[in-house]
Amino acid sequence: MLPDLTVPASLLAVPENLRDSFTAPTFATFVALVTGLVAQTGKGTVTGMLTGAGLARSWSHDRAHAFYSRSVWNAEILGIVLAHLIAKTLVPADAVVVAVDDTLFKRRGKKAFGAAWQHDGAAVGAKPVGRGTCSVVVGIIVELPFCSRPVCLPVMARLWRPRPARPKSSWPPR
Repeated sequence: MLPDLTVPASLLAVPENLRDSFTAPTFATFVALVTGLVAQTGKGTVTGMLTGAGLARSWSHDRAHAFYSRSVWNAEILGIVLAHLIAKTLVPADAVVVAVDDTLFKRRGKKAFGAAWQHDGAAVGAKPVGRGTCSVVVGIIVELPFCSRPVCLPVMARLWRPRPARPKSSWPPR
């Protein structure tokens, strides 16, 4: 699959279930990034993932960045397939617990896409407002045998953008 990356069969088993969500070249890049995410000890950035997979010097960073910006795959379809896989293998048949969370990531500048003044649940002070982008994440709560507490496995995420305020109309006259 990847000439410069050996992936253990135990790690490859999970991405193999998601293969139909990608084209062949995109799947190879996806497996490399997942392998790097699991193996890296630093930040979960693209550079960190390539370093964790041992590909930082042999792959162009553009290849990894293009996976997110230009590759042909659908995040919603991938999330649904992943949710089905988690529910089928890790969740008891009688109960699926889903968690939804929104997080404000502080962003400044006129060119920060999706940035706006929004509610910030982590803000300190009288006005819990901050400028940034808000990501809404959906996850499935599971109990894993090697963890002492439940874990939330994220399956979908979306950038939430507030609608711009409409100008007040003077019609009809009061």
